[in-house]
Amino acid sequence: MKKFGRRADEMPMWMPAAVPDAPAMRPAPPPLPPAEPSVSPPASSLFTPSPKHEEPSHHPVMPASLRERVIEQIEPAVATTVSRDVLRRQIEEIIHGIANQERLELSGREQLFLAEEIADDMTGYGPLRPLLLDETINDIMINGPSSVYVERAGKLERVAVRFRDNDHIAAVAQKIASQVGRRVDESSPMVDCRLPDGSRVNIILPPLAVHSPCISIRKFPSRRYNIAAMIENGTMNAAIGQLLEIASRCRLNVLVSGGTGSGKTTLLNALSQFIDHSERIVTIEDAAELQLQQPHVISLETRPPSLEGTGQVTQRDLLWNALRMRPDRIVVGEVRGAEAFDMLQAMNTGHDGSISTVHANSTRDALTRVENMVQMGQVNLPSRAIRSQIVAALDIIVQVERMRDGQRRIVQISEVIGLEGEVITTNDIALFEYTDEDIHGRISGTYRSTNAVPKFKSRLVYFGLDRAWAEAMRHI
Repeated sequence: MKKFGRRADEMPMWMPAAVPDAPAMRPAPPPLPPAEPSVSPPASSLFTPSPKHEEPSHHPVMPASLRERVIEQIEPAVATTVSRDVLRRQIEEIIHGIANQERLELSGREQLFLAEEIADDMTGYGPLRPLLLDETINDIMINGPSSVYVERAGKLERVAVRFRDNDHIAAVAQKIASQVGRRVDESSPMVDCRLPDGSRVNIILPPLAVHSPCISIRKFPSRRYNIAAMIENGTMNAAIGQLLEIASRCRLNVLVSGGTGSGKTTLLNALSQFIDHSERIVTIEDAAELQLQQPHVISLETRPPSLEGTGQVTQRDLLWNALRMRPDRIVVGEVRGAEAFDMLQAMNTGHDGSISTVHANSTRDALTRVENMVQMGQVNLPSRAIRSQIVAALDIIVQVERMRDGQRRIVQISEVIGLEGEVITTNDIALFEYTDEDIHGRISGTYRSTNAVPKFKSRLVYFGLDRAWAEAMRHI
């Protein structure tokens, strides 16, 4: 059996004469004819030696890079059985031995960096590891080997993380996809999947991505945000938080609307904390990322088609199945297509208190988006019939937005009132109004309310929360 860190069939190689106290790792070969003295390459060229540092043609050919030299001496079967720290120490010993043997100008810091890099490649996600461990980062975007961006506090910034080449990015992407039973390659160059911690990952490879494989990661926050935490960080004020709590406890059907990265899923998770623990909840998502704390939660996830084009399971299929699972509430992570019709049907057939999210720029746009998505699956359904379904199904639309100061805020809460002619009528329960900006660029504002009697007042009375609703409205 091979020893860890050395190849059993390793052949003797040419090496310079041993220096005093340097360990002799290979037997010295016969003397070679006199040659021009070689110059040790600088540390910056050790990873990819430039042509001017190549050995003379009469010398045996050296490996292309130090990295390959190290990897050749690692037994993969043994490496997978040890922890990352043990593997890193073993790799560091191999690098130190090669550096001494070849008299390479490699500092201890550079040796440690290379050992960390190789260990991350073998046990994790390579250069992504420090970014995934950084809790201040919300999003990671890999556009190319030397083009990596992250989002901190709502602002994009470029980081110094580097991949070796496009193949290195593709290898990391394939490792991420394979862990959740997905595959990504030239025949299937797009995939949505998740990391073990629930973080959402989108991967797109060439030829669809023209210049380089691209990976986008929406990190899963280690801290679970509830309504109180969102009030504390400025997403809403206390009165808005109380309104949302009442809406969830009264089993109102809520649609959370907003742009990419505006915090829709975070708000959906926060709203779910007020669902009674005795209720049976079915969640439906493309990539499972919801964190509901109730004990009776069934999580369903879509499945892409196989290479033969069969076996695909869509959100619409899961919605049909969920209706047969005796749910009290159905939570759809994000409505993107024809499943919007089934979501409305579920809300209209006794599954009140359901929650979903949709991409839109305002609460009015959200209604238009839902109508358009229903038409994708029900082409012959009249527009008035679709709007009647929307009015009967939805109670409240909550608009969230990532503003230019990087803060995610609830900017609008609208109730769906009814249908007048061909137009769906709505009323703004609360609307955020910009007032000022401080010297640090932070936006401040207040909420304005119409104080109108809501359409769902009878439901508030039924749950005994009508006075609490009126009190919260007074404090907006």
